[in-house]
Amino acid sequence: MTYKLSIIKNLSVVLFAFFMQTTNAQQDPQYTQYMYNTMGVNPGYAGQRDTLSIVGLYRTQWVGIDGAPKTQTLGVHTPLKNKKIGLGLSIVNDKLGPATETFFNGNFSYTIKVNDKNTELSFGINGGFHLLNTDWSKGRYKDPDVAFNENVNLFSPIIGAGLYLHSQKWYLGLSVPNFVTTNHYDDFQESLAVERLHYYLIGGYVFDLSETTKLKPAFLVKAVSGAPLIADVSANILFNNKLTLGLAYRWDDALAGLVGLQISKDIYIGYAYDYTTTNLNNYNSGTHEIMLRFEPQLINKVFSPRFF
Repeated sequence: MTYKLSIIKNLSVVLFAFFMQTTNAQQDPQYTQYMYNTMGVNPGYAGQRDTLSIVGLYRTQWVGIDGAPKTQTLGVHTPLKNKKIGLGLSIVNDKLGPATETFFNGNFSYTIKVNDKNTELSFGINGGFHLLNTDWSKGRYKDPDVAFNENVNLFSPIIGAGLYLHSQKWYLGLSVPNFVTTNHYDDFQESLAVERLHYYLIGGYVFDLSETTKLKPAFLVKAVSGAPLIADVSANILFNNKLTLGLAYRWDDALAGLVGLQISKDIYIGYAYDYTTTNLNNYNSGTHEIMLRFEPQLINKVFSPRFF
Protein backbone atom coordinates (compact mmCIF):
# COMPACT_ATOMS: atom_id res chain seq x y z
CA MET A 1 0.00 0.00 0.00
CA THR A 2 2.83 2.41 0.87
CA TYR A 3 4.45 1.72 -2.50
CA LYS A 4 1.23 2.46 -4.42
CA LEU A 5 0.64 5.66 -2.42
CA SER A 6 4.17 6.78 -3.29
CA ILE A 7 3.51 6.20 -6.99
CA ILE A 8 0.21 8.09 -6.79
CA LYS A 9 1.88 11.01 -5.05
CA ASN A 10 4.76 11.24 -7.50
CA LEU A 11 2.61 10.81 -10.58
CA SER A 12 0.42 13.61 -9.26
CA VAL A 13 3.48 15.86 -9.12
CA VAL A 14 4.30 15.05 -12.74
CA LEU A 15 0.76 15.75 -13.90
CA PHE A 16 0.64 19.01 -11.96
CA ALA A 17 3.91 20.15 -13.52
CA PHE A 18 2.64 19.33 -17.02
CA PHE A 19 -0.57 21.21 -16.33
CA MET A 20 1.34 24.29 -15.12
CA GLN A 21 3.40 24.28 -18.32
CA THR A 22 0.29 23.77 -20.54
CA THR A 23 2.20 21.32 -22.72
CA ASN A 24 1.03 18.17 -24.41
CA ALA A 25 1.99 14.74 -23.12
CA GLN A 26 5.10 12.98 -24.30
CA GLN A 27 4.21 10.30 -26.83
CA ASP A 28 7.35 8.91 -28.47
CA PRO A 29 10.47 8.29 -26.34
CA GLN A 30 12.94 11.16 -26.38
CA TYR A 31 16.74 11.10 -26.22
CA THR A 32 19.47 13.59 -25.43
CA GLN A 33 22.08 11.65 -27.42
CA TYR A 34 19.82 11.62 -30.49
CA MET A 35 22.86 12.29 -32.68
CA TYR A 36 24.07 8.74 -31.88
CA ASN A 37 20.63 7.16 -32.23
CA THR A 38 19.83 8.45 -35.71
CA MET A 39 18.33 5.24 -37.13
CA GLY A 40 15.70 5.37 -34.38
CA VAL A 41 14.55 8.68 -35.87
CA ASN A 42 15.19 8.15 -39.59
CA PRO A 43 15.35 4.75 -41.36
CA GLY A 44 17.42 6.30 -44.15
CA TYR A 45 20.40 6.23 -41.77
CA ALA A 46 20.57 2.43 -41.82
CA GLY A 47 23.99 1.35 -43.07
CA GLN A 48 25.47 4.85 -43.13
CA ARG A 49 28.27 4.07 -40.64
CA ASP A 50 29.96 2.01 -43.42
CA THR A 51 30.39 -0.90 -40.99
CA LEU A 52 28.33 -3.06 -38.67
CA SER A 53 27.13 -0.75 -35.90
CA ILE A 54 25.46 -1.87 -32.65
CA VAL A 55 24.15 0.83 -30.31
CA GLY A 56 22.52 0.34 -26.93
CA LEU A 57 21.07 3.18 -24.88
CA TYR A 58 19.49 3.42 -21.43
CA ARG A 59 17.66 6.52 -20.22
CA THR A 60 16.11 7.16 -16.84
CA GLN A 61 14.16 10.41 -16.80
CA TRP A 62 13.33 12.66 -13.83
CA VAL A 63 15.17 10.60 -11.22
CA GLY A 64 13.34 10.64 -7.89
CA ILE A 65 9.82 10.52 -9.34
CA ASP A 66 8.23 7.08 -9.27
CA GLY A 67 6.54 6.22 -12.53
CA ALA A 68 8.74 8.59 -14.57
CA PRO A 69 9.88 7.42 -18.03
CA LYS A 70 12.59 4.76 -18.38
CA THR A 71 13.73 3.80 -21.86
CA GLN A 72 16.01 1.11 -23.28
CA THR A 73 16.94 0.92 -26.95
CA LEU A 74 18.98 -1.42 -29.14
CA GLY A 75 19.86 -0.59 -32.72
CA VAL A 76 21.81 -2.77 -35.15
CA HIS A 77 22.52 -1.78 -38.74
CA THR A 78 25.00 -2.49 -41.51
CA PRO A 79 25.59 -1.76 -45.19
CA LEU A 80 25.64 -4.56 -47.73
CA LYS A 81 28.70 -5.12 -49.91
CA ASN A 82 27.76 -2.58 -52.55
CA LYS A 83 27.03 0.03 -49.82
CA LYS A 84 23.93 1.15 -51.68
CA ILE A 85 21.67 -0.88 -49.43
CA GLY A 86 21.53 -0.69 -45.65
CA LEU A 87 19.67 -2.99 -43.28
CA GLY A 88 18.87 -2.43 -39.63
CA LEU A 89 16.86 -3.55 -36.62
CA SER A 90 15.62 -1.26 -33.86
CA ILE A 91 14.07 -2.32 -30.54
CA VAL A 92 12.74 0.18 -28.00
CA ASN A 93 11.24 -0.51 -24.58
CA ASP A 94 9.62 2.53 -22.97
CA LYS A 95 8.05 2.43 -19.50
CA LEU A 96 5.93 5.30 -18.19
CA GLY A 97 3.73 5.01 -15.12
CA PRO A 98 1.35 2.05 -15.55
CA ALA A 99 2.25 1.58 -19.24
CA THR A 100 4.99 -0.31 -21.05
CA GLU A 101 5.42 0.21 -24.80
CA THR A 102 7.70 -1.92 -26.95
CA PHE A 103 8.63 -1.13 -30.55
CA PHE A 104 10.20 -3.59 -33.01
CA ASN A 105 11.31 -2.10 -36.33
CA GLY A 106 13.12 -3.43 -39.37
CA ASN A 107 14.86 -0.70 -41.41
CA PHE A 108 15.86 -0.62 -45.07
CA SER A 109 17.72 2.12 -46.93
CA TYR A 110 18.78 2.63 -50.52
CA THR A 111 21.44 5.23 -51.32
CA ILE A 112 22.08 7.06 -54.58
CA LYS A 113 24.87 9.45 -55.47
CA VAL A 114 23.66 13.02 -56.03
CA ASN A 115 26.84 14.66 -57.38
CA ASP A 116 30.61 14.20 -57.67
CA LYS A 117 31.20 15.90 -54.30
CA ASN A 118 30.32 12.78 -52.30
CA THR A 119 26.77 13.98 -51.65
CA GLU A 120 24.33 11.09 -51.33
CA LEU A 121 20.60 10.70 -50.79
CA SER A 122 19.28 7.72 -48.86
CA PHE A 123 15.66 6.58 -49.09
CA GLY A 124 14.55 4.69 -46.01
CA ILE A 125 11.52 2.68 -44.96
CA ASN A 126 10.77 0.93 -41.71
CA GLY A 127 8.18 -1.64 -40.71
CA GLY A 128 7.38 -3.56 -37.58
CA PHE A 129 4.98 -3.64 -34.68
CA HIS A 130 4.15 -1.91 -31.43
CA LEU A 131 3.05 -3.54 -28.18
CA LEU A 132 1.23 -1.60 -25.47
CA ASN A 133 0.63 -3.10 -22.02
CA THR A 134 -0.94 -1.26 -19.10
CA ASP A 135 -1.32 -2.11 -15.45
CA TRP A 136 -3.77 0.40 -13.97
CA SER A 137 -3.10 -0.85 -10.43
CA LYS A 138 0.24 1.01 -10.49
CA GLY A 139 -1.29 4.48 -10.31
CA ARG A 140 -4.45 6.51 -10.28
CA TYR A 141 -6.54 7.43 -13.29
CA LYS A 142 -9.30 9.92 -13.95
CA ASP A 143 -11.33 8.18 -16.61
CA PRO A 144 -14.38 6.51 -14.97
CA ASP A 145 -14.93 4.28 -18.01
CA VAL A 146 -15.07 0.65 -16.90
CA ALA A 147 -12.73 -0.19 -19.80
CA PHE A 148 -9.88 1.39 -17.87
CA ASN A 149 -10.49 -0.81 -14.84
CA GLU A 150 -8.90 -3.66 -16.75
CA ASN A 151 -5.35 -4.02 -17.97
CA VAL A 152 -4.83 -3.43 -21.68
CA ASN A 153 -2.68 -5.41 -24.14
CA LEU A 154 -2.64 -4.04 -27.68
CA PHE A 155 -0.74 -4.97 -30.84
CA SER A 156 -0.45 -2.57 -33.78
CA PRO A 157 1.65 -2.31 -36.96
CA ILE A 158 4.34 0.28 -37.70
CA ILE A 159 5.08 1.67 -41.17
CA GLY A 160 7.35 4.68 -41.64
CA ALA A 161 9.72 6.35 -44.11
CA GLY A 162 12.50 8.89 -44.27
CA LEU A 163 14.91 10.79 -46.51
CA TYR A 164 18.54 11.28 -45.47
CA LEU A 165 20.76 13.65 -47.50
CA HIS A 166 24.41 13.64 -46.50
CA SER A 167 28.08 14.09 -47.35
CA GLN A 168 31.29 13.62 -45.35
CA LYS A 169 30.71 16.96 -43.58
CA TRP A 170 26.96 17.39 -43.12
CA TYR A 171 23.59 15.68 -43.06
CA LEU A 172 19.91 16.62 -43.29
CA GLY A 173 16.99 14.28 -42.80
CA LEU A 174 13.19 14.30 -42.81
CA SER A 175 11.09 11.37 -41.62
CA VAL A 176 7.77 10.05 -40.35
CA PRO A 177 8.56 6.96 -38.23
CA ASN A 178 4.96 5.71 -38.25
CA PHE A 179 2.10 6.52 -40.62
CA VAL A 180 -0.30 4.23 -38.76
CA THR A 181 -2.40 5.87 -36.05
CA THR A 182 -2.52 3.59 -33.03
CA ASN A 183 -3.23 3.79 -29.31
CA HIS A 184 -0.67 4.89 -26.74
CA TYR A 185 -0.68 5.74 -23.04
CA ASP A 186 -1.33 9.44 -22.42
CA ASP A 187 0.37 10.47 -19.17
CA PHE A 188 -1.57 13.75 -19.03
CA GLN A 189 -5.04 12.27 -19.50
CA GLU A 190 -4.05 9.07 -17.64
CA SER A 191 -5.82 6.96 -20.23
CA LEU A 192 -5.40 5.56 -23.73
CA ALA A 193 -5.26 8.04 -26.58
CA VAL A 194 -4.74 7.97 -30.35
CA GLU A 195 -1.12 8.24 -31.45
CA ARG A 196 -0.58 11.21 -33.74
CA LEU A 197 1.79 11.44 -36.69
CA HIS A 198 5.29 12.55 -35.74
CA TYR A 199 7.48 14.46 -38.19
CA TYR A 200 11.23 14.60 -37.54
CA LEU A 201 13.73 17.02 -39.07
CA ILE A 202 17.40 16.43 -38.25
CA GLY A 203 20.61 18.09 -39.36
CA GLY A 204 24.24 18.62 -38.48
CA TYR A 205 27.54 19.97 -39.81
CA VAL A 206 31.17 19.12 -38.96
CA PHE A 207 33.69 21.97 -38.76
CA ASP A 208 37.44 21.22 -38.70
CA LEU A 209 38.77 23.58 -36.02
CA SER A 210 42.24 22.07 -36.30
CA GLU A 211 43.91 18.83 -37.37
CA THR A 212 42.86 17.23 -34.06
CA THR A 213 39.66 19.08 -33.18
CA LYS A 214 36.23 18.97 -34.79
CA LEU A 215 33.03 20.82 -33.91
CA LYS A 216 29.60 19.44 -34.78
CA PRO A 217 26.47 21.50 -34.15
CA ALA A 218 23.28 19.47 -34.67
CA PHE A 219 19.54 19.82 -34.28
CA LEU A 220 16.40 17.72 -34.08
CA VAL A 221 12.92 19.18 -34.51
CA LYS A 222 9.82 17.10 -33.80
CA ALA A 223 6.39 18.21 -34.93
CA VAL A 224 3.19 16.55 -33.74
CA SER A 225 -0.24 17.68 -34.88
CA GLY A 226 -2.03 19.59 -32.15
CA ALA A 227 1.14 20.12 -30.07
CA PRO A 228 3.95 22.70 -29.93
CA LEU A 229 7.18 22.02 -31.80
CA ILE A 230 9.88 20.23 -29.80
CA ALA A 231 13.38 21.40 -30.72
CA ASP A 232 16.73 20.01 -29.57
CA VAL A 233 19.98 21.77 -30.41
CA SER A 234 23.45 20.57 -29.52
CA ALA A 235 27.14 21.24 -30.07
CA ASN A 236 29.80 18.55 -29.64
CA ILE A 237 33.58 18.87 -29.87
CA LEU A 238 35.70 15.85 -30.81
CA PHE A 239 39.35 15.78 -29.73
CA ASN A 240 41.84 13.44 -31.45
CA ASN A 241 38.97 11.17 -32.53
CA LYS A 242 38.87 10.01 -28.89
CA LEU A 243 37.14 12.41 -26.50
CA THR A 244 33.81 14.15 -27.12
CA LEU A 245 32.40 16.97 -24.98
CA GLY A 246 29.13 18.73 -25.66
CA LEU A 247 26.13 20.75 -24.57
CA ALA A 248 22.50 20.33 -25.60
CA TYR A 249 19.29 22.25 -25.05
CA ARG A 250 15.73 21.03 -25.41
CA TRP A 251 13.54 24.05 -25.96
CA ASP A 252 11.68 25.08 -22.80
CA ASP A 253 12.48 21.74 -21.13
CA ALA A 254 16.09 20.85 -20.28
CA LEU A 255 19.77 21.74 -20.51
CA ALA A 256 22.21 18.85 -20.88
CA GLY A 257 25.90 18.05 -20.75
CA LEU A 258 27.40 15.24 -22.83
CA VAL A 259 30.67 13.35 -22.67
CA GLY A 260 31.90 10.45 -24.80
CA LEU A 261 35.05 8.38 -25.09
CA GLN A 262 36.30 6.14 -27.88
CA ILE A 263 37.89 3.62 -25.54
CA SER A 264 39.08 1.36 -28.36
CA LYS A 265 38.76 1.08 -32.14
CA ASP A 266 35.58 -0.92 -31.61
CA ILE A 267 33.89 0.64 -28.58
CA TYR A 268 32.50 4.10 -27.85
CA ILE A 269 30.72 4.99 -24.62
CA GLY A 270 28.69 8.15 -24.01
CA TYR A 271 26.89 9.74 -21.10
CA ALA A 272 24.43 12.64 -20.86
CA TYR A 273 22.88 14.43 -17.91
CA ASP A 274 19.75 16.57 -18.31
CA TYR A 275 18.93 19.38 -15.91
CA THR A 276 15.23 20.19 -16.04
CA THR A 277 14.62 23.89 -16.64
CA THR A 278 10.88 23.85 -15.85
CA ASN A 279 9.01 23.80 -12.52
CA LEU A 280 9.47 20.04 -12.51
CA ASN A 281 13.10 20.51 -11.39
CA ASN A 282 11.80 21.00 -7.83
CA TYR A 283 10.74 17.34 -7.73
CA ASN A 284 13.55 15.43 -9.48
CA SER A 285 17.33 15.23 -9.56
CA GLY A 286 17.70 15.22 -13.32
CA THR A 287 17.86 12.68 -16.13
CA HIS A 288 20.67 10.21 -16.85
CA GLU A 289 21.38 8.62 -20.21
CA ILE A 290 24.17 6.20 -21.08
CA MET A 291 25.03 4.90 -24.54
CA LEU A 292 27.36 2.14 -25.77
CA ARG A 293 28.33 1.69 -29.41
CA PHE A 294 30.18 -1.37 -30.72
CA GLU A 295 31.56 -1.34 -34.26
CA PRO A 296 33.88 -4.30 -34.93
CA GLN A 297 36.66 -3.39 -37.33
CA LEU A 298 37.06 -6.11 -39.94
CA ILE A 299 40.51 -7.40 -40.87
CA ASN A 300 42.11 -5.53 -43.81
CA LYS A 301 39.34 -2.94 -43.74
CA VAL A 302 40.31 0.72 -43.49
CA PHE A 303 37.74 2.53 -41.40
CA SER A 304 37.63 6.34 -41.49
CA PRO A 305 36.45 7.83 -38.16
CA ARG A 306 33.04 9.46 -38.50
CA PHE A 307 31.52 12.16 -36.30
CA PHE A 308 27.96 11.18 -37.28
